[in-house]
This record gives sequence, C-alpha cells and structure tokens, in this order.
Amino acid sequence: MAGLSCGVTLTLLGVLLLGAARPPGGAEAFVLGLPRTTNITILIKRGLLPLGAKPCHLLMSGKLLTTLFVKPGDRKEFRFTCQNPETHFVIEVERNIDCTSDPCPFGEFELQPVISLLPPLNRTFIWDIQAGKSTSLELVFSRPRLRQIGRGESCPDGVTYSISGYIGATEVQIGTFCSSGTVSRIKMQESVKMTLHLPWFDNRSHSGFSMSSQSSIKRLCFIESKFEGEGSATLMSANYPFSFPEDELMTWQFVIPAPLRASVSFLQFNNSNCAKKEERVEYYIPGSTTNPEVFRLADKQPGNMAGNFNLSLQGCDQDAQNPGILRLKFEVLVQCPHNESNVTYEIDLSKEQAMSVTIEPRPVKLSRRFVPGCFVCLESRTCSTNLTLAHGSKHRISFLCDDLTRLWMNVEKTISCTNHQYCHRRSYSLQVPRDILQLPVQLHDFSWKLLVPKDRLSLALVPAQKLQQHTQERFCNSSFGYLVAGASPGQDLYFGSFCAGGSIEQIQVKQNVLVTLRTYSLSFQQELSRQALTATFIPYFKEEGIFTVTPDMKSKVYLMTPNWERGLPSLASVSWNISVPSDQVAYLTFLKERTGLVCQTGRAFLIIQEQRTKPEQIFSLEEVLPKSSSHHHNFWVNISNCSPVRGKQLDLIFQVSLTRRTLDMTVILIAVVGGGALLLCALALIICLVKKKKKKMNKGPAVGIYNGNINTQIPMQPKKFPNVQKDHDAHVYAVIDDTMVYGHLLQDSNGSFVQPEVDTYQPFQGPTEDCPPPFLLPYSKVPTVKLTTKESSPDFNPESDSEPYTFSHPSKRNGSDGNTDIPLLGAHEPAETGE
Repeated sequence: MAGLSCGVTLTLLGVLLLGAARPPGGAEAFVLGLPRTTNITILIKRGLLPLGAKPCHLLMSGKLLTTLFVKPGDRKEFRFTCQNPETHFVIEVERNIDCTSDPCPFGEFELQPVISLLPPLNRTFIWDIQAGKSTSLELVFSRPRLRQIGRGESCPDGVTYSISGYIGATEVQIGTFCSSGTVSRIKMQESVKMTLHLPWFDNRSHSGFSMSSQSSIKRLCFIESKFEGEGSATLMSANYPFSFPEDELMTWQFVIPAPLRASVSFLQFNNSNCAKKEERVEYYIPGSTTNPEVFRLADKQPGNMAGNFNLSLQGCDQDAQNPGILRLKFEVLVQCPHNESNVTYEIDLSKEQAMSVTIEPRPVKLSRRFVPGCFVCLESRTCSTNLTLAHGSKHRISFLCDDLTRLWMNVEKTISCTNHQYCHRRSYSLQVPRDILQLPVQLHDFSWKLLVPKDRLSLALVPAQKLQQHTQERFCNSSFGYLVAGASPGQDLYFGSFCAGGSIEQIQVKQNVLVTLRTYSLSFQQELSRQALTATFIPYFKEEGIFTVTPDMKSKVYLMTPNWERGLPSLASVSWNISVPSDQVAYLTFLKERTGLVCQTGRAFLIIQEQRTKPEQIFSLEEVLPKSSSHHHNFWVNISNCSPVRGKQLDLIFQVSLTRRTLDMTVILIAVVGGGALLLCALALIICLVKKKKKKMNKGPAVGIYNGNINTQIPMQPKKFPNVQKDHDAHVYAVIDDTMVYGHLLQDSNGSFVQPEVDTYQPFQGPTEDCPPPFLLPYSKVPTVKLTTKESSPDFNPESDSEPYTFSHPSKRNGSDGNTDIPLLGAHEPAETGE
C-alpha cells in the first residue's frame, strides 16, 4: 500500500508539472501529459452542440481537430478556437484498476488529475475496477448519500453517479443517482464500473465515495438505503426501464430507525415469460415467523413494518423465443406511526351483492417537499395507497396515515332486474350501510346503478325530504347531494344535481339510471340520517323523465332541462307535473326570451296544460317563449326536442312561484252593484205584482147582501169552533148557499123568494201561491162576513194572524146571545132576525 501511494503521488506530480507549462502568446493554451506508468487515459471530444452554435475546434500544431486522445506517456499542447469551449466539448478521464493482479486502491478515491489543471469542460471520471469471482466490491457513500433517478432525468446540481456491473462480458446498469438521498452502500459481485459526471464549473477534488473489498454476495448487487427520519425513496431494478437480467437476484436492504414504520408500494412492474422458476419478491421482515415472505409482483406489498428489512427481486429462466421484460420500480415510505395505525376496523360485506368499496388518496397537487404517505392496510400487513374491498366477505383494515383527510372512499352498488313481473312495484332503499359510515375516512361517492328490463319497466325515485335542483339561480348549500344520470349504453343524459330542501317530490326516469350520493363536508352524516331515497320499479313510460313538483310560498322553484349546457338529447321529451294548492295561484316564468334552438329535422314544442279547465297551450321552442302565466289548478309543463343543429342545443330554465288567491276589487264592485240592482228589480217586481193583485181583488163581487139593521162592526169575541183533526179540509173554501143563510130576508109578502140582482161568491179559479193574497171586503153597508179556516194545531187561537179567512156575522144591535158565528160546514139552521 505504501508503494502504491508513492506511485500515485509521482503520477500526480508529473501531471502538475506538465499542466503548468503554458506556451507564450495571447491565446490560452493547455498542455496535458501522462506518465507511462499510469493507468489513466484522457479523451476530449465533442459534446451535444446547441442549436445555432458557431463552429469551434481544437487547434494543435496548426491542425484543426474535433477529438484529442491522451494516453500514458503522451504530452499534448492545444488550444480552442472559440471563447466558450464548454458548450462544444467534453472531457473523459478513465482509470482502469485490476485488483486481480495488483492491490486494489481501497479507501476514498481522489480525482486524478486535479480538476484545476484540466480545461474548463464538462468532465466525466470513470473507474473501471475488476476483482475476483469470490470477491465483492463495496462502494460507500458517506456524505451525501445518493438518490436514484430514472432514464432521462437529471440532477439539480448537475452532479451524477452512474454505477454498472458485469455478468461475464455483459455490462449491467445498476442505476443512475443524484446527491441528497438514502442510498449509503452498493455492493457488486466481481467488478464495478463507477462514473462521475461533473459540470465544468464544479471544482471539487474528492469523488465522494470510498471502496472496500468484501466476501462474495452471491447475487448481482446489494443496495443499502438508510433512513434517519421520515422520508421516501424510489428505487428501480437493474437495467431499468429495460429487462432485468435473466435468472438473477438483486437485494435492497432498508435501515429504519425506531419508532418509524415503512411501507412498500410497487409503482410500475412487468413480468417476463418464464420457462423455468417463477419471478417473485421476497421479504425478510423483523418479527415475522414466515421469513422469507414471498409475494408476486401483482400482489399487495407489506406495509406498517417496524425495523430493518430486506426486499429481493428474483428473476427466472426466460423463454428463449419470447423472453419478455422483467422490470420493477417501487417506493418505500417511512413515517411515524399514528393512533389510527393501532385501530382495526371491520367491514362486513358478506350479505351484500354486486358492491365494492374503494379507499384511495384524494387528488392533490404535487409538492417537492416530503409528504408522509397514507396507506390502507389489509389485516395490518398488506398495505397500499389504495384498497378495493369486494362483496361477499368480511374485511379487517387499518390505516397508516398522518392525516386521514387525505383519503376518501368511493362505493359502487348495482341493483338489477331481469324479470319484470317479479320486480314490478318492488322498492329498494338507497341508503349507506353503517359499516361504511363508521370508517374514519370521508365517503366521497356512493353510486347505485339501477338496471331495468328494456321497454318493460321504468324507475321512480322518491326522497324522504323533497329535493331542490342545483341551478345558477339557486345553489345547493347542503353537505351532500344526489347526481342523477342515465346509465344505458350509448346514452348521454344527465338529469341534474339535487339536494334536500326543495319542492321536487319524485323523479321518474324511463331507463337505466345511475344515482350518486356525493358528500361535500364531514357533517353529511348528521343530515344523511334524515334523508333517504327509495327506488321503485314502475310501469314503463316513453318520456325520458317526469318530475313531480309541489312548490310552496316560501321560495321560488327553479327547474331546468337535463344535460344543462350540453343540450337536451335529440328527440327527447321531459315533463314536470306541478301541483297548485286550492287557495293559491302559481306563476310560471321563463328566464330568457328565446332558447337559441335551431332544429335540423323535426320540431321542438313547449306544452302547458292546466289539468282541470283550460285546454293545452302549444308553443314552438324556436320562437319567442311565452310570457309569465298564472295557473289556479295543477298543470303540466312538457318540453319535446327536435334534432338540433350542432351548437344550437336546447337549454331551458324556468321558475314557479306561488301567491295566495285574492279577489279583484273590480270584480267585487261589479258584483256589489249588480247584486244591488238585481235586488231593486226584485222588490219593484214584487210591489207591482202585489198592487196588481189588490186591484184585481177589489173588482171582485161582494158576498153579502145589504141590510141596514145589521151592525157592520166585526165582533172581537173569541171563536167557539172546536179544534178539528189535521186531516180536516178546514182551509178549503166551501160554496155558501145564500138562500139557506139569508132566506128569510128574500121572501116577499106572498112568501115566495125574490132573486136579488147581486152576485154570489164563487170559488177562486185563478193561480195560487204559498201564501195566497188576503181577501178584502169593500167599504159598504153590507153584513160583514168572516171566512174561517181551522188549523190542525192543537193550540188553536181564533185571534191569531195565522187564522185568516173566517166568516163572522155581526152581533144584533139590541143584544146578542154571544154566539155570532155562522157554521160553514156544520148543520144549516135558519138565522135569527131582529125586529
């Protein structure tokens, strides 16, 4: 070792002496010379030229060159023909070390020759070291450690390490690395090729690594990744992105300090076509009773591991005709454990059908700084950034995550019907199972796909609380909502977004539908307990959708056509059934004057029909929309589309508002005036008829004969008629035979009867009313006759006003026996006469 160090010192001294010789002249010149005993070569060659760069050459002995090679024993003097040679040329310094014949230069490697003596070009230092088959070479990177990068990536500071090995004569690329990582050691079997790329402005003097010899590792390579705190490391298999060598073994060892936990995620992998054996990964995990734990590349990898562990990639014997490609890119995330990592949740999906639960990270913006990962662990060991649980089983999961709000959960469930007779009128409650809600991860979407037999059944969605449609005029502010869209193949129909607290009582859809419950805040569980949605299979109908709306007076209802901003599908028809309370009036208003629709084929119509009285009103949607209209009864709004011209789609929004029904003052005044006039006319008619009847009765014949000796005063003595039965016809007029009543007054001196020239009473032959008019006698000196009717009432009162039309004979002038009544229908006795 002392002799080797002395040789290195002499070589370095020779380079210094040669490099110090500068030729005289104005242009800067460089001299490179190497001793004959050194194993170093220098090559200056063109690099990647920038576009539009001016030509630049090496000038040596009057010759323009593009390359310059300096081997041991050479001395070359040259200069560049441009002021910026670093943009045109690069320099490679390669050193070959054969440890099988000479002792290996163990320890820290120095950069030779000294960088300050080289031209200011981008530099590449190459160490190609060969060792025996039973020997491994270990490269140690103390500070800084390395970070592996992929093909095409670059390092921020321009300093890059490339490490290769050999399998026989074939070079195998182990990886390309930057500074500031976790890779602390790399062991290679038999030989190693180390390459250090430095930018032209980097003036370091140390390589940044040291080398030692170790016993055989019996594998292609061994990489140690050492963590000192939370962080992550991305690593790749040898030759990535090309194929891993056939039937080789590569191992990574991870040093994890307590109490941190590590989880492994495969970011990308491919399997080759194996003829023998099987490709696999093996884990040596602290505390595991089954070491090594073997996984396929497609399996979920272990997580939540405490302490150091190894991961090995084992290849297979590949098919000679079609070998395929085996490659692996994975990430190891190390972070502090949290309380949730010690809690296990059980999700029972054993009784569910056609249902899956997926827990995955929320979409976030990428950040350069380290962000602890969020892992979902199945049975506490198989961890990954996302996890899908299938129906039919019970699952036990835990979380390895510093902030569970970085995860969310999506659930899908299918409810299908194949027998329309069995499904008819069957209902299904669209509710979230309790096992889902008890997880500490927010539910993002719960989707129900409802499938119906084509042209046999349709669906009705009935919420526990009426729904509001989300529009630009009225936003939904609730913690969750429902998204309703068609689910038939080739159907592009989105009915809209709905939330609780509106006027929509029911949504009917013609065919398959996807109902998605989407949450917007963590408080949705409190509101969700008061809301439920029921899906019922109903008889088939031809319209795309029917909305049942029951507005109230508290707020206006805004409704819009499906596929808002994309246009109602061609030839689609949608209806709204709007209820109006009996004591209120609904006002229908369209929020724009025109739809902007242009039909290519067919016509588009708007139909408004009040369901009781008015006929339907039909409007063309290519013309001006109707103005605000009022409706006193339930009414329909139907919109039927044509096949529109592209870019001239049908989008329509309208509002419905309610007010209390009030009478118009004009109507009230007209009614009052009309009623008063009608009353006056009726009174005038009644008075006229009464007068006419009085006049007609005054012209009638008298029923008595004049007798001057009779008192014309009507006696006021009570009647002596006894009460009669109800069936007596006491109210019927009897014909009075005057000869019997007044016969003694009509006899002459000879005893014969004289016929007076007066009329006798005749029965009334004219029209009768409920209350016939009073019968009045003219004022003349004739006996007063009172016509009497006998009531059926037991309390008969002869002086009552309800007892008209009785005939009474006046009392005698010189006295009376008190009985002045004349029996009308009783026995006929001759009346007494007074002298």
